Amino acid sequence: MKNNSPLTKKIVAGKFKGKSLKLPSKETTRSSKMIVVESFFNTIQFDVIDSVVVEVFSGSGSIGLEALSRGAKKVIFMEKDRDAIKALRENITQTDPRACEVLEGNSFATIAQVQKKLEGLRESAFFYIDPPFSIREGMEDIYQKTLLLITSLPLDAVRLIVIEHMSGLELPETIGEFNQIKAKKFGKTTLSYYA
Repeated sequence: MKNNSPLTKKIVAGKFKGKSLKLPSKETTRSSKMIVVESFFNTIQFDVIDSVVVEVFSGSGSIGLEALSRGAKKVIFMEKDRDAIKALRENITQTDPRACEVLEGNSFATIAQVQKKLEGLRESAFFYIDPPFSIREGMEDIYQKTLLLITSLPLDAVRLIVIEHMSGLELPETIGEFNQIKAKKFGKTTLSYYA
């Protein structure tokens, strides 16, 4: 018997704790594991309060909405997959839509809009970057493009960059102006932090 119930995950902590988020189909996106999410938020802890968070390749928006629940004042989501955007917009309605902004389209193109928005807000942001794993068809150069995207970010726009990636991938110690400050491995997934 096939289970056709929609995939979901819950917000773990904060004012929207327990809210159920829809996940788009497994074919197009891959949701961050709970242990990875918890580790990220344990690292930034109270720094997330009143911060701006940019979730690049946001999928269902689970990282950004978790940040919002824990006190972020604004979250910018970047996503191009139609199913993911549909799930993302539904998920946003369960939280605080006024604090959320969705940039539809290719993240490598919309990153310039994000930079302008951060300039306008006079804010630096936490960037959570979770590109599709390069083992997916058509994604072979995704990490090279992601490194170029990071290199394009002005220093004053960034508080911290976190990349969720395949553990087998060796990321450089330095990407543009940013240096790796730590990396944490969770089986097949690693979080690398740059500042």
